[in-house]
Amino acid sequence: MNAGIIAAGLGERLVAAGFTQPKPLVPVAGRALIDYALSAVEATGLREVACIVNEQSRGIEAHCRSAFPRLRFDFVRRTTPSSMESLFTLAPFLRDGRFVLLTVDAVFAPAVLRDFLARAERRSADVVLAVSDFVDNEKPLWVRLARDGRVEALGPSAQDGGLITAGFYVFEPVIFSEMAVARTRRFTALRQFLGHLQASGYRVDGERVPKTVDVDRPEDIAAASAYVHAGFAG
Repeated sequence: MNAGIIAAGLGERLVAAGFTQPKPLVPVAGRALIDYALSAVEATGLREVACIVNEQSRGIEAHCRSAFPRLRFDFVRRTTPSSMESLFTLAPFLRDGRFVLLTVDAVFAPAVLRDFLARAERRSADVVLAVSDFVDNEKPLWVRLARDGRVEALGPSAQDGGLITAGFYVFEPVIFSEMAVARTRRFTALRQFLGHLQASGYRVDGERVPKTVDVDRPEDIAAASAYVHAGFAG
């Protein structure tokens, strides 16, 4: 299994608040934001990481290679219009087998990803979503699960399920066969692509994970830092 990391967002709200670093390098509890995703990947024993960063960012590649010398990186520098297109851009590096995809925004304990992957491996699903009941996100993707863990609904209609996506996913590479359709339908977000996969008959399951903190706004940095300092408790 390989890992993909989406780190191509521009972080407009952080820039507007005066942050000068690329979003993946913004410090959270004394570490770069991207370090939390990479620490989690390293803790699983995975070594191959494909990462997309935007064309305006600088220093991310050098930081990652220096801070995580045991990981083998392929970087793509491209500014994309959506997280869906960022995933599609990484397709050449992720087509050979099941892979885990992480967004740079999520802060969580490293062991969370390891445990999630162990449970996802036991599922015969095309997509396994990490889902959490911790909600502190401006635009969460709501998920409702059936008793067997299958996703019954995604989006606003699933709010009664009380769960949202946590920022990391396992995919079978067969999902890349839907790229042309997604582009033809002018999807503008990864969540739309996930909904399309479910509606098209792909099996989409969910696995519950502990609290993750999504970092988009300046106040999220304080919340994530407090979470880290508390030992990822609370």
